[in-house]
Amino acid sequence: MTLNARIVLASASPRRLELLGSLGLEVDVLPSGYDEPEIPGLLPVELASNHAAAKLQSAITLLNERYDVPVLAADTVVDCDGAALGKPRDAAEAARMLELLSGREHQVHTAFALGIPGHVPHVECATTRVWFYRLQPDEIAEYVATGEPMDKAGAYGIQGRAAALVERIDGDFYTVMGLPLSRVVRAMRRLGFTLPKTK
Repeated sequence: MTLNARIVLASASPRRLELLGSLGLEVDVLPSGYDEPEIPGLLPVELASNHAAAKLQSAITLLNERYDVPVLAADTVVDCDGAALGKPRDAAEAARMLELLSGREHQVHTAFALGIPGHVPHVECATTRVWFYRLQPDEIAEYVATGEPMDKAGAYGIQGRAAALVERIDGDFYTVMGLPLSRVVRAMRRLGFTLPKTK
């Protein structure tokens, strides 16, 4: 296997950057510019995979001949009864999403697309089930007022203040956070790369 200490992250997400950095990788951030359009007819899990693959292709196109290290893109979709909940447009929509998730189960799908020069891109999706406590109106209002929901699928970030809203999960915490880290590492290994020995 080839030791590789660098990876390009096709995302502006500080959470994904932090997770990759925790593995000892040097991360070059290159937002893909892909705008995550609505695609009618796709299930939420299919939508996540479609967006991740499109983000990867956009980033590779931006890199052009500089595509000489692994490139990683990801997309997270919150799935409530088959309806995809993306990032809220405003505080009112964020509150409506949280009201919808209150007191019940939903699924979080995070897909990632990994491009390594000389290999066919690898696309994979992980799913975790999440249960919210029943939320009171003032609890939702207080959380929305923090501004935290505005850049997050389903209007919440489990690694932040929304941790207090989550009763339990079944699956990988990092999938809910936005990147199924262990699956990314295993995909890299299958494609011939391994992590650096030290940070």
